[in-house]
Amino acid sequence: MSLTMYEASVPVFRHMLRAMAGVLEKGRAHAEEKGIEPDALLQARLFPDMFPLTRQVQIACDFAKGVCARLADVEVPSFADDERSFADLDDRISRTLAFIEGLDVLLFEGSDEREVVLRPGTPKERRFDGKAYLTHYGLPQFYFHVTTAYALLRHNGVPVGKLDYMGAR
Repeated sequence: MSLTMYEASVPVFRHMLRAMAGVLEKGRAHAEEKGIEPDALLQARLFPDMFPLTRQVQIACDFAKGVCARLADVEVPSFADDERSFADLDDRISRTLAFIEGLDVLLFEGSDEREVVLRPGTPKERRFDGKAYLTHYGLPQFYFHVTTAYALLRHNGVPVGKLDYMGAR
């Protein structure tokens, strides 16, 4: 039996979003325990030209919901980028999980060949078939932002490791 597009997307995003939520919880607890202003972590960057932790989490959630929505051929839900706390980020992850977990597996049938067009009608327009969109664009982008969120917290002294990043199975 071959891997379906649903199996290659929704469960993968779900697992890593839950792992990221766990890492963020450790970040929140670390800040509280050490008397660190939460904003010191939430606005932390690996380098000045990179996005801060809050934006990394927002983008990871955007890729999870956007990729799944496009593969399922449903409208991508829009979330305001107004998170200001660890609790806000946890809520965003929860809303993203609720959306992707609510997608019917049948909506993904044939999505490996479905055309996905990003930024239609602009000079940045990109076209993919669903399989290439998931494997060569969506998942790598998602993992980049999840990994960067993890690295930001680890770099700032939060006691997390590879098992935290990988999440419980």
